[in-house]
This record gives sequence, structure tokens and C-alpha cells, in this order.
Amino acid sequence: MDIESILKQMTLEEKAALVSGTDFMYTNPIPRLGIPSLCMSDGPHGLRKQKAGGDNGITASEPATAFPTAVTTASGWNPDNLKRMGAAIGRECRHYGVHTLLGPGVNIKRNPLCGRNFEYFSEDPYLAGVMGAAEVEGVQSQGVGVSVKHFAMNNSENYRFMGNSVASENTVRNLYLKPFEYIVKHAHPATLMCAYNQINGVYCSENKWLLTDVLRKEWGFDGVVMTDWGAVHDRAAGIKAGLDLEMPGDTAICRRWILDTARDGSLPMADLDQACRNIMKWIDQYAKPADETPVDWQTHHDLAGEIAADCAVLMKNDGTLPLTGKEKLHIAGALYETMRYQGSGSSMINPTQVTTVRDAFEKRNIKNHSLADCDTVLVFAGLTDEYESEGCDRENMRLPEKQLKLIDDMIATGKKVVVVLFGGSAVELPFNDRVSAILNMFLPGQNGGEATAQLLFGEKNPSGKLAETWPIKYEDVPSHENFGKTLQEVYAEGTEVGYRYYQKHGIPVRYPFGHGLSYTTFEHGEWQKDGNTYTQTITNTGSRFGGEVSQLYLDSELKGFAKVYLNPGENKTVTVTVEEEPKAVYSDSYTVPALPKSYPTTLESRFTDLQQSFMGRILFNAVLSVAKGQMKKAEKMPDGPEKENARKGALFLKRILESNSLRSMSLSAGQSMPWHVANGMMEMANGHLLKGIKCFLSPVKVPKLPKEENAK
Repeated sequence: MDIESILKQMTLEEKAALVSGTDFMYTNPIPRLGIPSLCMSDGPHGLRKQKAGGDNGITASEPATAFPTAVTTASGWNPDNLKRMGAAIGRECRHYGVHTLLGPGVNIKRNPLCGRNFEYFSEDPYLAGVMGAAEVEGVQSQGVGVSVKHFAMNNSENYRFMGNSVASENTVRNLYLKPFEYIVKHAHPATLMCAYNQINGVYCSENKWLLTDVLRKEWGFDGVVMTDWGAVHDRAAGIKAGLDLEMPGDTAICRRWILDTARDGSLPMADLDQACRNIMKWIDQYAKPADETPVDWQTHHDLAGEIAADCAVLMKNDGTLPLTGKEKLHIAGALYETMRYQGSGSSMINPTQVTTVRDAFEKRNIKNHSLADCDTVLVFAGLTDEYESEGCDRENMRLPEKQLKLIDDMIATGKKVVVVLFGGSAVELPFNDRVSAILNMFLPGQNGGEATAQLLFGEKNPSGKLAETWPIKYEDVPSHENFGKTLQEVYAEGTEVGYRYYQKHGIPVRYPFGHGLSYTTFEHGEWQKDGNTYTQTITNTGSRFGGEVSQLYLDSELKGFAKVYLNPGENKTVTVTVEEEPKAVYSDSYTVPALPKSYPTTLESRFTDLQQSFMGRILFNAVLSVAKGQMKKAEKMPDGPEKENARKGALFLKRILESNSLRSMSLSAGQSMPWHVANGMMEMANGHLLKGIKCFLSPVKVPKLPKEENAK
């Protein structure tokens, strides 16, 4: 593609179209100039490709492999897992004609209550960067681009659409930007996705310091910056700041803003042209036809199980595990049959198949004995979609009360109790000292049941290590006082997040960062230093084959790691090279703006906030009725995976409708809520009935492009 020649031929209307998406997951083609459309689809732990004719929800998607989520893969401390998983996802993308995968998510786990923690790797920026880079390399090895997200400081869900992350430059640079910097410099992702939120009062979508000064000038990024869906506020300001592509962009107002500002000179044509160049370069590199070669779905299913087994963390064990298969087991807990294997929200995959724990146990002829007749109790517990999901943060760090009672009841029998956990983040473990073993499977993907059985019965040896600290109680978390409560999120703890905080202040934790047991034992030699190279010898001193992670900490921070697999009596020397990086010193100061005493309804208001007025409550209930209708429809469906996915989809829609802003919903919902309708709702919620009606009757219009322009 001769980009400069094409650029000279483009009309202003065509440029405005090129930097705006269309049809939710596609870029606008320009057939007259030979510019095709690119297809994007959600990730990050698998492909969620909308079926033809779908409603742009999260349930009508093509079958794909649901691999373990980031909370799981990070606990493997094995970048090769992510490379192989990424390559498999890339192959599935090619099969379905997807050109760019939306993921991985590499936001720091600031607080365990973040509803989307299951999509993120770690509280540590180095570990998150290394694992994220590995996934990027894997996907892009198949000729498929990625969009690393959410850039930056999208660390909560309740106010993610309009919240303000207030932090010092030192905190921003030396913690929250570090994973993105590592990935940009080592893996060269095709695109980055900017977050919804503000950083110190400036929205990420129009933050020149973030998108140009740091990302492009300091780090050397030369790819495309796109929005999260509906993250635009001032489109012209965004383009001038370094934002190339608005997604989904299928609204008239999107082009109207560009056309008007370009014509009045407030949007320099040079900035618009540069955005077009970046997008055409991306299209030229990744616009490939679908690969009709059949996907080996079974191999991908097996790979998902292999990775899950390598990443699970044995948190506690008094010798009860591994089981011999000869024990009389009593099996309790709903997650035995309905294993939670992935998170809820835009990353929810329609799996090609699912192997639950029950499936794996039945394959091994494992019987469920009565409580009175058993000698060991297995309790399957964890967070469900009702407690943990994109779109909302958790209310507390506890497991569901019914599960806690069940565990207490099992302990009261005097039997040995083994707890198997599923979930995307840390939880309080009040029963920790009263059970024999705890095996954490996290969210292990569609073959997680087989992986669970393999680990419980000693067919494989647990080798995962925690990628985040598990505190004893939520009040111990450094950000517990200022997380997810208001539009303004003050990062008062600075860089003291996770293990950095607990170690510095001597606060005991339930399980520390990097913790994980094995069925064998290892001996770690002393680290030997030669310049920037560190070596350590690890010996398997036990009787089983197993994997172990060597972790290098300098100045109380993780600087390198390596995972090895050893037979009994075997030893290996691992080598870690620490990259030379001058310690940058930035300001620790920040300013906390005063919050207004009242909140009139604006386009930045959450739908929930409409309820401040009588008319607002009517509008809110009308909008929410869409989700309620979907839930009723889901409940009428026959039992099975399709019903469960439909129920999850309705629940997610309800959460998004409650937390989303009028502006973001309009810009991400396309014709479902046109711009003039959002403005009308705002006016009516503020008691301006006639103004609202006038808005409803005044749709935004733009010059139509040639009809074939919108063909894909």
C-alpha cells in the first residue's frame, strides 16, 4: 500500500471515516482507494467473535477455545505458556477472519475487589509485563495483531467510564505504566487501547502526555492507538493528543466532530493525516483473508488443560494431597458440577467443549461417598459470576456466605477437608487453619476439570506461584479506604501496592506473593552475580518430578524469574539477566481536586445517577428493562451451556447499563442509543421536558459516503 499516495487522494469525509470504526468490530473500508476493513474481536484468553447477524452482545459468538484467564496464567510464571496459548488463539483468529485481538489486559491489580482482576496478570509490573509480552508475541506470530489494554490506570470497574485516577507522576510511571512500557519495547504490539478514565483530570483518550509524549516519543511506539468502546470525549482533542482510531465509531456524531473541527481549523490536518497513516500501516500489515485450514480444536482443548495444571497453586497441604484414588471421598459444593472456568463480561467465550471436575472424576470412576462413610471431604468453592464480573467491583473480600457455612459444616464433622478454589482474585480464608489442604485453580479454562483431577490425584505436580498477595483481611489492603467509592480515585498508597507494602510495613499476610507448594521439595542455591547476570542452582530433593520458580528480588522488587522442571535428584542452573535501567526519579506530589457538592445529570453521569429525579428514575427503569427482558428470556431456555451463557450475558448487560455513562453508552451502542437520544435523556432527567423532546427530534446528520463504502 502506497500510503502517502493514497493519503493525497483522500477526501476529508474519507479521512473522518477511516479514523472511525463501523459495525461495532470493524474499521471503515475505503473501496475507492483500495483500503479494506479490519476485523477486531474480544480476547484476551480466547476469541469472542460475534456471529454474523449477532446483536453485539456477549453470547452470540463463534465457538472458540476458552483458555485459562490471566489470573491463572500469571501464576504459572512460565512465559512459554502464554506464547503457546497466544499462538493458538492467533490461529483461531485467522480461521474466523479476525485481524486484531483485543487483549491482553495488563493493568496492575491495585485492589482485590476490582471486578476485572481475573483479566489482569499481577500486582507486580515486571511479572505483568513479561507475561503480557509473551502473549503478544504468541498471537502476533500468527500474523494477527493485538491491542494491549487498558492504557492506563483502569484499576476499578464502578467508575471506570468517567472516574479520575489521582496519583503522583512517580506512582504512574514506576508502577502503572511499567507493564505497558515493557510490552511496547519487547513485543511491539500492533495497537494499544486507551482506557475510559481520567488520569489527574485528563481523559486517557485525549491525554497528550500519555499517548504521545510517553508512548510514542519516549517508548518509540509506532502502532495504532484506539479507544476502548465509547471512550471518546473530545474527538478533536483526542486526535491532537495521539489517538488514532475511535471504536466502535458507528455514530453520526463521531464524523460530525471531525468534519466540523477540521473545517474550522481547530483540528490541524497534519494530526488527522498522521492518524490515517498509522491506521493504513496497520491495515496494510494485518489485512489478510481468513485461513480456511481447519482448527485442531481438540489439541487446543488439551493445551488449555496443560496450561491450567501448570499454573494452579497449592496454597496449603498437610500431606493429604495428592490423593491416592483409594480414599472414600465425600464431594461437596456446586462448583464440582458447574465449575467456573472463565470470567464474566466482554471476555466471555463460547467454548468448543467443557470438561468439568465431575466429568474428570467420572472418567476415573471416582465415587461420591456419604459424609458418614467418607474419610476425606472435597469442597469445591469460589467466586461466581454474581460476585465477580466486568462492570462492577466486589463489595467485600469474602466467599459467598453459603459456601463458608458449607466449609464450616464439613470441618465440624472432624473429617479431613480439602478446599478447591475457583475465582479471579484473592478472598479471605477464615477456614485456612482448619482445613488440610487448599488447591487454587483460579479460572482454569474449558479443560480445567481435567487439570484439577490430575493435580488432586498426583498425576501432575502443582508448580504455580501466586502472582498477587493474599491478605488476611480486606482492611489490610493499602488502598482499602479509597477504592471504588467515588468518581475520584486517590492513589494515596503510591507505589506501595501488594508485596511492596506488606513487606515494608511488616503486615502479616495469609499467603505472600510468589508462594506455592509442591508434592516434592527443592533446594535453592545462593544467587551468583556477574555484571547484570545472576545464576542460581535449583535441585529437586524430593521423590517426584516437579516444576519450580526461581525468583530474583533486588531492593525488595522482583527483577527476574525462571521456571525449571526437574526429576528427583536432578539440578539445573538458571540464568536471569537484569536489564540496565537508570532509576528515574519523579515527583511524589499530586493534587486532589474538590468534588462538587451536587451532581446535576450530564452526559458523563452514570445511568444509576439518573435516579436523582422523578423523570430520571422512569428513564433508568426503561433502559434497565432491556436487561431484565433478556434475563426472563434466558430463564425460559432449556438447561445447558446456552442458557447459562444467556443468563451471564443478561447479568453483564445489567451491570454495564448501571455503571455506564450516557456519553459512553451512546458512543458504544451505535444506533441503539443515538447521540440525540442520550442528550434528550440528560435534559429530561434534569427536568427540562421540552428540551429533551427537542433533542429526541433532532438527530445528528453527516454527508453520506458512497454506499459501497460500508461493505466489508
